[in-house]
Amino acid sequence: MKKIVFTFVVVLISISATAQKDKINWMSLEEAEAAQAVSPKKIMMDVYTTWCGPCKMLDVNTFQNEDVVKYVNEHYYAVKFNAEGNERINFKDNLFQNPDYDPNRSGRNAQHQLAGALRITAYPTIVFFNESGETLLPIPGYKTPNQLELYLKLFLNNDHEKINTQEQWDQYQRDFVSQFKG
Repeated sequence: MKKIVFTFVVVLISISATAQKDKINWMSLEEAEAAQAVSPKKIMMDVYTTWCGPCKMLDVNTFQNEDVVKYVNEHYYAVKFNAEGNERINFKDNLFQNPDYDPNRSGRNAQHQLAGALRITAYPTIVFFNESGETLLPIPGYKTPNQLELYLKLFLNNDHEKINTQEQWDQYQRDFVSQFKG
């Protein structure tokens, strides 16, 4: 009987560990900023709202993709940010909040000050920051794993610094070979 219980516990732990590996290690922006101070990495921030259908698709179809999870966890600090939430966020020595947030409102709510400061106008938007916490670029709209891969590698390798014209961007996209499944 002890062997059966032991085997069952080992199987449960294995399943739990496997499930945990398949998720992006999301953190707050403050946590990412603190982590950058210790070990610099770029930040990928998912700016979403609770009512946004494409945001939910991004969570299910892209952010649970095995290749995306592995790549993001290895190379980026991943931040989830509700653009209509009520949290107080200290970032780059500034306090951002949502003074017009209405907890009784269902659906759309007031925009958070940080979303305004980042000039977010659509949801979802994925914002990339460099190792110093400076905004690189907000990428609006739903992205498939392969579409997101292009941006993940563009910013990780600093290839964005070599692109100065629309023609160069078009060429970069044509030359890019996706390696993610899905």
